[in-house]
Amino acid sequence: MRRQLATLTVLVSTLGLVSACGDDEPSGSGDGKDTETIEVTFSEGEVTPNGERVEVDVNQPIDLVVEADEPGEIHVHSEPEQQFEYAVGTTTLKIVIDKPGVVDVESHNLEQIIVQLQVS
Repeated sequence: MRRQLATLTVLVSTLGLVSACGDDEPSGSGDGKDTETIEVTFSEGEVTPNGERVEVDVNQPIDLVVEADEPGEIHVHSEPEQQFEYAVGTTTLKIVIDKPGVVDVESHNLEQIIVQLQVS
């Protein structure tokens, strides 16, 4: 009887581990939020988007996919402020904002707001 109980305990423990490995939880940030992708284009001294507001959740992963004809920097006016460099071609900048509010993402070189993140 003890041997059967021990075998049953091992079997139940093993099944618990197997089912835990089969979770449908998304990987990555761990909070299950989809990544918000924002395409940014720098071309001939201009940038698009141009001051648009995008709603995102607190701690939601954000990919700024930058296509540029010159290298440069993007400033994210969050707390703490973040600064990212991008190269000629395509660069993906990954950011997460952990506090609610409006966060400006801008190009200081162009003195222009690229996008405003409405974080809630």
